[in-house]
Amino acid sequence: MITEGILGIDVGATGIKGAIVDPKTGKLLTERMKIKTPKPATPEAVLLVIKELKRKLKYGGEKIGIGFPSVVKDGCVLSAANIDKSWLAYPIVDRYSKAFRKHVFVINDADAAGLAEMKFGRGKKKKGFVIFLTLGTGIGSAPFKDGKLLANTEFGHLKYKTSVAEKYASNSARETKKLSWKVWGAELNEYLKMLDFYLSPDMFIIGGGVSKDFVSYKNYLTLKTPVEPASLQNAAGVIGAAMAAADEMYV
Repeated sequence: MITEGILGIDVGATGIKGAIVDPKTGKLLTERMKIKTPKPATPEAVLLVIKELKRKLKYGGEKIGIGFPSVVKDGCVLSAANIDKSWLAYPIVDRYSKAFRKHVFVINDADAAGLAEMKFGRGKKKKGFVIFLTLGTGIGSAPFKDGKLLANTEFGHLKYKTSVAEKYASNSARETKKLSWKVWGAELNEYLKMLDFYLSPDMFIIGGGVSKDFVSYKNYLTLKTPVEPASLQNAAGVIGAAMAAADEMYV
């Protein structure tokens, strides 16, 4: 059994990822494993997947960190935009801690990825107001002021055109509508310009799977505020989840 490091879990709409992480360095101590998110992704079904990841990674430590696609406050899931509705009001910290017989810490998945990116990635040592965005099934957001996280924001659900922003500027919107990088990049640009107008950040960091494709759409981003791709890419979520557990974050 591996007792060094902390198990970080990143729960996504399509996959649940896990790895054992050194939270002091951000380095993965094992490979990053991924199992498809069950359908329906109920609390019990997701628990079984995380147990399987823990078993495969042979983790024997005392803490588990989970990045979860929801607002999480006082240990409870408070939103379910891109997850099964059975999660609403679910006391995930209490139930999962009892199931694992370990200390389980749960934070919003974008907040987890943002923590990692600001500590070990593109946002390292960045001062001022930085907005980290994950563009995947939806849009996750994590704003930082001088490196301090403002947890549980939902910038992807801001009203935009006839719906909300993530229906236009997320990666799933690009894939579903079969948009070219040029068309999608222009859509993302308009969304970023809206955030820029309302919030006046010093920098945007784009995370999620599309961060590795940044060269394909960066020329269509015309706002004056700097926009940079995340450097940790898909590892950010598990790293940040482990960091949250190491710091015993309660939100």
